[in-house]
Amino acid sequence: MQAVLDTMIDSKQRDTRLMWALCVASVVVYINLYLMQGMLPLIAEHFAVSGSKATLILSVTSFSLAFSLLIYAVISDRIGRHTPIVVSLWLLALSNILLIWTPDFNGLLLVRLLQGVVLAAVPAIAMAYFKEQLSPNTMLKAAGIYIMANSIGGIAGRLLGGMMSQFLSWQASMWLLFLVTLVGVALTSYLLPSGADAQAMSQAQSEPKLLSKRARLIQDFYGFSHHLTDPQMRLVYAIGGLTFMMMVNQFSFIQLHLMAQPYEWSRFQATLIFLCYSSGTIASYFTAKWLAKFGQHKLYQWSWCLMLLGSLLTLFDTTLTICAGFLMTACGFFLTHSCCNSFVAMRASRDRAKATSLYLCCYYLGAALGGPYLMMFWHEALWRGVVMGSLTLLALIALAITRLHYHQTQINRVLV
Repeated sequence: MQAVLDTMIDSKQRDTRLMWALCVASVVVYINLYLMQGMLPLIAEHFAVSGSKATLILSVTSFSLAFSLLIYAVISDRIGRHTPIVVSLWLLALSNILLIWTPDFNGLLLVRLLQGVVLAAVPAIAMAYFKEQLSPNTMLKAAGIYIMANSIGGIAGRLLGGMMSQFLSWQASMWLLFLVTLVGVALTSYLLPSGADAQAMSQAQSEPKLLSKRARLIQDFYGFSHHLTDPQMRLVYAIGGLTFMMMVNQFSFIQLHLMAQPYEWSRFQATLIFLCYSSGTIASYFTAKWLAKFGQHKLYQWSWCLMLLGSLLTLFDTTLTICAGFLMTACGFFLTHSCCNSFVAMRASRDRAKATSLYLCCYYLGAALGGPYLMMFWHEALWRGVVMGSLTLLALIALAITRLHYHQTQINRVLV
């Protein structure tokens, strides 16, 4: 009996360490990903480019990150979850040294393109890691906490970037980023429990051996196509990508709006708008409970309404309405993102890392395409133009949510 209790305690401690490790890793990744969004004014000044052109720095990182997710899904299914996460995080820390000596804006774009590759490991693998190591109930809780960590990392990165932009030079800012990343990576490496890779290798050895490289590639192809041929998965991928396409780029352009007349906020003051992410942080924590109580479709509907009302509220163009609008939009976005993440993780009965990576590929591809897309509206009508472009995306999101509900209703009728 005591041995059973000891095993349960060890298992619980291992689960806790796994959750903390991946949450710390998530904070590190999202600080590195979004710090540049808070530094757009400094980037524009230091590299002598326009503010709107500086927003491309987020798009190029999101673009390489999106497609790298698919590669990590294959790698982690082959060699396990632990090693790709640890190696990529240490490479991320080392790559920050390159940012210190970047000579021009094109060089910065190149380094950030490369960083997108190493930033992809944690988001590509984390949910599959949870699904394999945790019980279903614990997994839902871990998923909510993990999304909350994403939000905290995003807020911290943008605010840190804003403070750097206001008070530090480019070189000093990048040295500070390197030190923050180094501490976070070391903590993740210490907390992350070992053994998952050995388990993955054991599973791989139990499968039919002597598969050729061609056979493995075909196996990987069918793993991805299995999820892409699922209409519900495709719709969830579209919902996540379109939602992020709108939300993350709205935050980029609102900084430019707040720094112009009549507001004329300072660089750091403009990044304070990212505190509106806090509503999403709180919503992420309660998503699992709300999913169980109200159901997925209700949460999708409520989150869409929040994003619509939040975007329209900013058109009143006062400090109060802009902040209130972004609080609503962030809450709606993170509710949607949490629902999509949980849906993909629970629906994928096989090739879990591939299912998650496909979702996140669409998610970050949306972020990459959203910058150039909304920039066209910005050049035509500034912030009002951005809202007009956002309404078009919201119409597409509503269509995808409706189609998803239709598919689920049809399946339920067949089962009855």
